[in-house]
Amino acid sequence: MIRAHSVAAVRAAEAAAMAQLPDGELMARAAQGLAQVVAARLDDTEEATVVGLVGAGDNGGDTLYAMGLLSEAGFPCALVLVPAAGRDGVHAGGLEAAETAGVMVHVAAEDAAAAAAVVAEADLVLDGIVGIGGRPGLRPEAAALVDAIDDDAWVIAVDVASGLDPDGEVDDHDAVWADETVTFATPKPAHLMPAGEAASGRLTVIDIGTDVSGVPAAVERLTWDDVALLWPVPTSGDDKYSRGVLGVVAGGEAYSGAAVLSVTAAVEAGVGMVRYVGTPTPTGLVRAAVPEAVIGDGRVQAWLIGPGLDSEATGEEAEAQLAVARAALASDLPVVIDAGGLDLIEGRRDAPTVVTPHAGELGRLLGRMVRPEGTLPEGLRITAADVKADPLRSARDLAGLIGGTVLLKGSTTLVVSHGDLPVRSQADAPPWLATAGAGDVLSGVIGSLLAAGLAPHDAAALGALVHGVAADRVSGGGPLRALAVAHGIRPTVRDLLARGRSAPG
Repeated sequence: MIRAHSVAAVRAAEAAAMAQLPDGELMARAAQGLAQVVAARLDDTEEATVVGLVGAGDNGGDTLYAMGLLSEAGFPCALVLVPAAGRDGVHAGGLEAAETAGVMVHVAAEDAAAAAAVVAEADLVLDGIVGIGGRPGLRPEAAALVDAIDDDAWVIAVDVASGLDPDGEVDDHDAVWADETVTFATPKPAHLMPAGEAASGRLTVIDIGTDVSGVPAAVERLTWDDVALLWPVPTSGDDKYSRGVLGVVAGGEAYSGAAVLSVTAAVEAGVGMVRYVGTPTPTGLVRAAVPEAVIGDGRVQAWLIGPGLDSEATGEEAEAQLAVARAALASDLPVVIDAGGLDLIEGRRDAPTVVTPHAGELGRLLGRMVRPEGTLPEGLRITAADVKADPLRSARDLAGLIGGTVLLKGSTTLVVSHGDLPVRSQADAPPWLATAGAGDVLSGVIGSLLAAGLAPHDAAALGALVHGVAADRVSGGGPLRALAVAHGIRPTVRDLLARGRSAPG
C-alpha cells in the first residue's frame, strides 16, 4: 500500500529527525538523493544541461545543494533564482555550496529575459520554486519561467510540483507539470489525488531518515500486492452460503444489459451465489448468460441496487422489483447503490453502505439531500463541473450525509468514508474504460466483496483496483467493452492472488 501523509505530519517527522541529527543533515540527505536521481536520468546523455529553478523554501535549498553535487560530478549546471530578493531570498548555505562548485547563477528579478533564455536551453529542469509550504497557483514571475521550459526537457519537481495544493484538494492548472517528482520520506496527498497526480508525473520517494510509520496516512492507494492480503479466499470449510450471497436488483425493460454485466462481474469475482431480481427481459438475459444465478428474492448477505434500474418505471413487474430494492435499502444489510438506485436514497443508512456515483450523479444526489424539500434554484445546482472542481470535499459531504462510503468514479477514483478513515485513491484503469457498462461491472465486483464480509472502505477500493487492472489487461492498449472486462475479473484475481503467494516473506 502506498501511503501519503499530510503536511503537518511531515513537518512533525522532520522536526523530530532534525532534533537527533547534526544541523543540515536532513537537507544534505535530500540533496544527495535528488542528485542521484538526476544523474541516473542523464546517465546516457552527453553534455546535458541542468537548470534549477530555486525559490525561498527548504526545497529551494535542496535544489541548490543538489545542483552543487551535480556540477562536481561534471554536469553543466545553471541556477535561476526566482524570489524578488534575489540572492538574499534563497537558502544561503545552499547558494554558497552551488557557487563554490561552479554553478552559474542567474537572478530572474535582475534580467527576466536572460533568465528565461537560460531555462529554455535546459535539457533537464529541477523545479525547486515552492514545496509543501506552497499554495495553489504560481506567481506571474515564476509562471513566466515555467512557460519558458522547452517541451522536450525532462522536468523533475522537488518534493511537490510548484503550484499544486500539497493537500491535493484544490485543483489549479497554473502549476508546473512535471515528468517526475522526487519526494522525501513519504508521498504527499497531492501525488495521489486528482488535483495533483497528473502534474506530478512519475513518483520517486527518497528515504532521508524521517519516520512516519506510526502516523495515520491522509491518503492511501492499494497496490497489486494488497489483493492477496484483502481478497476473501475460501477455505476447505466454506460453502456457497458462507462465501456470501449477493442479491442484485438491476436492469429493467429499458436497460436490460446492465443486469447481465453486474451479475456476470459478481460471479466472476467469486461470490458464493447471486440472487437476481428483475423484470422479464433482463431476467431472461441473466438466465442465459449466468445460469448459476438464482432468480428471485431470498436470503442474502448483501445487496447491489441500481445498475440499469428505472426508479420511475411502472407496471406490475417493475413495481415489484422496485419494492425489493426499497426493502433492501431499509434493511440492516450491506448495500452497494449505483446508477438508478441512487434515486431511491432517502437519507442516512445505519447499515454498511457504498454508493458509486460519477461526478454528475454525485452532484444531483448531494443537491437533493441538502435540499430534500424541493428542487434547488438554478443558481444553486451542484453540477458535475462543481464536483470535479472539488471532488474530495464533494465526496466527504455526501459520505457524511449518508453515513457511509462514497466511491467517486473518475480517471482517479476516490473512496471516501464517513469518519476518520484515510481517503483511498485508485488510478489503475486505462482511459479506454470510459465506456458504457463499466460502472455496472464495478458495482458487481464491490457487491461480491461486501457479501463476503469486507468492510465498505476496503470493498470499494479493492473493487476499483481489480476492476482497473482487469480493464488494463483486457484493453492491451486498445478498445474494450464492458462485458469483456467482466469476464476479465476472474483471471485478474487469480493472477494477483498468485503474485501474492509467490512474494518473498
